[in-house]
Amino acid sequence: MEQQKLTWGQALRVYLKPRVLAMFFLGFSAGLPLLLVFSTLTAWLRDYGVSRTAIGFFAWVGITFSIKVLWAPVIDYLRLPLVTRWLGKRRSWMLVSQLGVSLGLLAMANLNPQLALTQVAILAVWVAFCSASQDVVIDAYRIESVDRDLQGAMAANYVFGYRVALLVAGAGALYIAELATWSVSYTSMAVLMGVGIITTLLVAEPDHQKVKSQSEPFQHDWVDRVLGSGEHGPLKEWFVRAVACPFIEFFQRNGRFALVLLLFIGIYRLSDIAMGVMANPFYLDLGFSKSDIAEIGKVFGFFCTIIGSFLGGLLVVRYGIMRPLILGAAMVAATNLLFAQLAQIGPDKAWLALVISADNISGGISNAVFIAYLSSLTNQAYTATQYALFSSLMTLPGKFISGFSGIVVDAEGYSQFFIYVAILGTPAVLLAIFLWWRESRTAEPEPTS
Repeated sequence: MEQQKLTWGQALRVYLKPRVLAMFFLGFSAGLPLLLVFSTLTAWLRDYGVSRTAIGFFAWVGITFSIKVLWAPVIDYLRLPLVTRWLGKRRSWMLVSQLGVSLGLLAMANLNPQLALTQVAILAVWVAFCSASQDVVIDAYRIESVDRDLQGAMAANYVFGYRVALLVAGAGALYIAELATWSVSYTSMAVLMGVGIITTLLVAEPDHQKVKSQSEPFQHDWVDRVLGSGEHGPLKEWFVRAVACPFIEFFQRNGRFALVLLLFIGIYRLSDIAMGVMANPFYLDLGFSKSDIAEIGKVFGFFCTIIGSFLGGLLVVRYGIMRPLILGAAMVAATNLLFAQLAQIGPDKAWLALVISADNISGGISNAVFIAYLSSLTNQAYTATQYALFSSLMTLPGKFISGFSGIVVDAEGYSQFFIYVAILGTPAVLLAIFLWWRESRTAEPEPTS
C-alpha cells in the first residue's frame, strides 16, 4: 500500500536519521574494493610491464561478484564463533569481510607484480570474494534496519557513498601512485577500509527475534516435507533451511506471479546496461576528446548521478515505490533518444552536457528506486540470499544483450542503435505500470476520518 504523502521538508529530514546516514559510509566501504581489483589494478599491472594477455585474464576476477548468490545462504544462516555473539548476525559478517578486504589490499601492496604475478592474482580473487561477501551482508543490513518507506533514502545514501568510493579508488589511487608508489597507494586504500570497519562497530544490529519466530515454523515444515519426519543428517537439514527455503519461501509467497516478478527484475535495467558498453566508443567516434569525456562524462556525470539518487530516495519517501519505479523506467528508456539525437548533431559540448545530465539523473533515480523495490520483495528471514538472487538476475540479461551492441552499431550506426535500446526499455515501463495497477487493486483502502 502506498503510504500517506509527506511534505518535501519531512521527506528531506529522512536523510538525517542515523541509520540512513550510516549507509553513506557502508556504501563507501562497499564501493572502495571494486576498482582496486579491476581498472586500477590493470593500470598497476601495465605500469609494471605485465603483458596485455596476462592482464586480460584478470577480468575473470569479476566473476566472483556475479556468483555471490552461491555463498549468500552461508552468510544468511551461519553464526561466526565469538564474533556473532559480540556484534550480532549481520555486523559480525560485515566486520569479517571488511577485515578480509583490508588485509588483502595490504598484502597486495607489498608485492611486485613482475616477480609475484600469481600471488597478486590470488589476492585479487580473495579481495573480490570478501568484497562480494560484504555486498551481500550490507544489502541484508540495509533491508532489515528500516521500514519499507525508508528504503529509497537508504539506497540513495548507499549509492552516494559507493560513487565517492569509486572516485577515491579510481582517480585517487592513481594520483597517489603518481606522487608516491603503487605500494603506498594500495596501503592507503587498505587503511580507508577503516571507514567501513568503524561504521560497523558503531551502528546497531537489526532486531532478528521477530523474524526468527516467524521463520522457524516455515523451515521446520519444509525440512519435514523434503527430508521426511524421521532422522536426517545435519548437512542435509542445513541445505534445506539455508539454501532451499529462501527460494521456496519466495515462490510460495508469490505463487506463479513470482515468475513475473523475476522477469521484471531481469528486464528493468535492460536498456541502461545494453547501451553502457558503447558509451565511451560513441563519444570518441563522434569526435569528443578524452578530456571532454573525463570532464563532462565522468566528473559532471558523477554529480548528476548523486542528484538523481537523492531525488529517487525523496520520491520513494513521498510517493511510495511503484510510481517512481515507473518514472525511472520511462526516463532511462527515453534518454536513449537523446543519445540518438546527439549522434545526428555531432561533437557539440552543450548537447553532450545535456545528454549526460539527463542520462545520469535518470539512472540515479531508477537505481535508487529499483534497489528499494528489490528490498521490498525480500523476506527478512532470508534477506541476504533473496537479495543476492535479485541483484545477480537484474544484470544478466543486459550484460548478455550488450555483447551484441557492437554488431548493431557496425551494421546500423549509433543513432539507430540508441533507438533500438530505447525500444528495449519499453517492456520494463509497461510491466512497471502493470505491477503498480495490480498493487493498487490489492491495497487496503485509506481510512476515512
